[in-house]
Amino acid sequence: MKELKQCTAEALGTFFLCFAGIGAILCNDKEIGSGAGIVGIALAHGLALSVAINVFGGLSGAHFNPAVTIGMLSTGRISGKLAGGYIISQLLGATLAAFLCLLIFPSKVVEAQALGTPLPGPLFQDRVAAILLTEFVLTFLLITAIFGTAVDERGKGVKIGAFGIGLTVTFDILAGGAVTGASMNPARSFGPALLAGKLGGVHWCYWVAPIAGAVFGALVYHHFFLPEDRPAKK
Repeated sequence: MKELKQCTAEALGTFFLCFAGIGAILCNDKEIGSGAGIVGIALAHGLALSVAINVFGGLSGAHFNPAVTIGMLSTGRISGKLAGGYIISQLLGATLAAFLCLLIFPSKVVEAQALGTPLPGPLFQDRVAAILLTEFVLTFLLITAIFGTAVDERGKGVKIGAFGIGLTVTFDILAGGAVTGASMNPARSFGPALLAGKLGGVHWCYWVAPIAGAVFGALVYHHFFLPEDRPAKK
C-alpha cells in the first residue's frame, strides 16, 4: 500500500507540473492571447513544481521526472522496482495532463503549439548536438539543485527545498526554452508528444540528455560533495 501511495503521488505531482506547463503554453498562443510569454511559461512550470514538491515531497520524495528517478537510482536512493513504478506513474501523470489539455483547448491552438510539447526552436531543429548539450546542462543544474536543497542535510537546514528546485526549473526555461523547449524531463516531453504525434524525430534526445545530465549530476554530488554519504535504505 505504501508503494501504491508513493506511485500515485508521483503521478499527481507530474500532473501538477505538466498541466500547468502545457496550459501556460497553450494560453500563450495568439488565438487565446494570455500574454504570458516565456517568463509566464517558466513561472507556471516552476510554481507548479514547487507546490507539488511541498504537497508530496514527504510521501514520495517528489521526483516527478524519470531523469530524477534514474539519478536517484544511480546513487542507491531508490530500489529498481520502485524506480520502475515511479517512472510509469510519471508518464501516466504527464499523459493525463496532456489529454485533459487536449480536451480543454481549441484544436487549432493545440495543433499550433504541438500540445505544449517541448521542441527545438526554429534555429535548432537540425542541431542534435545543441539539443543534447542544452538538455544535459539544464538537467544537470536541476539535479544539482535537488541534491543541494533536498538531499544534502546542510541544504535541508536552509529550508528552501521546493522553492529552490522550482526556481531552477524557472531559470532553466528562461535560459534554454528558446533552444529546446527546456524539458529536463522525459515525462514532460512524452505525454504531449504521444498525443500530438511528435514521438519521432529528435524526441529521443529528450530522454537521453536529461537522463545523462541527471545521472552525471547525481554522481558528482553524491561522490564529491557528499563523500561520507551512504545510500538511503530501500
